[in-house]
Amino acid sequence: MSQTTLRKKGDLPSKTPSHRLVDAVGLWCAFGYGALAYLARQPGEPHLPVFFVLVAWTSLPVFGLYRFFRRRREPFPIGRLFLWAVVFRLCGLAGGPFFEDDFYRYLWDGYRFATAGTPYGAAPEAFFPDTNVPPAFQQLLDGINNPDLPTIYGPVTQFLFLLGYWLQPASVTALQSILILVDLLMIWILLRLTPASNVMLYAWCPLVIKEIAFTAHPDGAGACLLMAAILLVRNRRAGSAAVCLGMAAGAKIFALVLAPLVLLRTRPRHWLLFGATLAGLYAPFVLMGGTNLTSLQVFAREWEFNSAAFGLLGTLLPRFEARLILGLMFAVFWLRYAGNFARGGRHAIPRGDWLYGALLAVSPVINPWYLLWLLPFAAIFPSAWAWTASSAVLLSYVIGIHLGDYTLQAYQQPTWIRFLEFGLISLALAYDLVRRRRAGGNLAPAAQVPCTKT
Repeated sequence: MSQTTLRKKGDLPSKTPSHRLVDAVGLWCAFGYGALAYLARQPGEPHLPVFFVLVAWTSLPVFGLYRFFRRRREPFPIGRLFLWAVVFRLCGLAGGPFFEDDFYRYLWDGYRFATAGTPYGAAPEAFFPDTNVPPAFQQLLDGINNPDLPTIYGPVTQFLFLLGYWLQPASVTALQSILILVDLLMIWILLRLTPASNVMLYAWCPLVIKEIAFTAHPDGAGACLLMAAILLVRNRRAGSAAVCLGMAAGAKIFALVLAPLVLLRTRPRHWLLFGATLAGLYAPFVLMGGTNLTSLQVFAREWEFNSAAFGLLGTLLPRFEARLILGLMFAVFWLRYAGNFARGGRHAIPRGDWLYGALLAVSPVINPWYLLWLLPFAAIFPSAWAWTASSAVLLSYVIGIHLGDYTLQAYQQPTWIRFLEFGLISLALAYDLVRRRRAGGNLAPAAQVPCTKT
């Protein structure tokens, strides 16, 4: 029986026990996201213990549902997958941001882009005394972090911020709506690359819903463009894939980690098209006098938060040497993987979970929304470590400002939090390795995923 036939049957409005279980888990999670939306609307931030109870409430049943369908080898109902994914994201839309203030910068960038023609060049603090700034945007200025730095966000994300401004100036709800639609497109793409039960792990993931639907982080847009490029290459549309890759890199430089692998078996003109797309996105802003590259350099040189290997090595070596050593280690890992991948099949999907996981392991900064680049690949190649990380990394919100602990700096973490966070991920990774060893399987450089009908 074909996959298409199975999917059609999965969409039938039958009342099988499996479908009732899906609806029961969906309703259970909807109560959790509804509670989170209510808390997000209250003055102040949600209490951390309540937040983590709701993370467990909405994640553990999803993992159990995935195991149920995997053991029964039954197709997951796609209609219900989308229905509940939309419900969860509407809860985020109703709730709004919490534990985050980055959205102030997004809204300010949209205003600057619309009124000045570019969001780059001038830092927000230059506008503090400017009486020509509308009152709504004066209030946004009060909430922007690091106002002494120009924006760090790439051209593609800036166009999203501009679109949000055109829909409704100074409205985070408009931006949330745009990013939710992009995230639903990501789910559609994943359904063409992997079975629906795997996609459910992404579509119903608390981190994805919190960081996109609630908090409006734009990383999901760049990751969506990257996954679109992978799908297009598999469908022999390398030109369109190259454009999508250029746009993904124009959203965030994270896309450059996988771009050479996605284009590996394409023609030279497709590489040139990728480069031309990326250059074309930056060129107008370069001509107007500024890009995000200056602030990116400051970020790469000075910032540290929730780091793993860098946090350990940085206690033994100066920060520059620690960055250099870890960067070289990642480069060696990437080159070794690329060599193995080059010997794989034509339609192999690169292990973005491994590569982004390795990148984050050596990075000086690991914010929860960075995993939006990793988790689509964790849906294609499910593993205990990746999905444990999707919950464990939320522990990074345990910082001084959210604890109300004045013995800590605003964004400082208690030492035990990192041990708990990375300890949980390490235990899950050990479990994966032991399970594979017992199964007698080897870690392949890339999986051959059959092409599905579009």
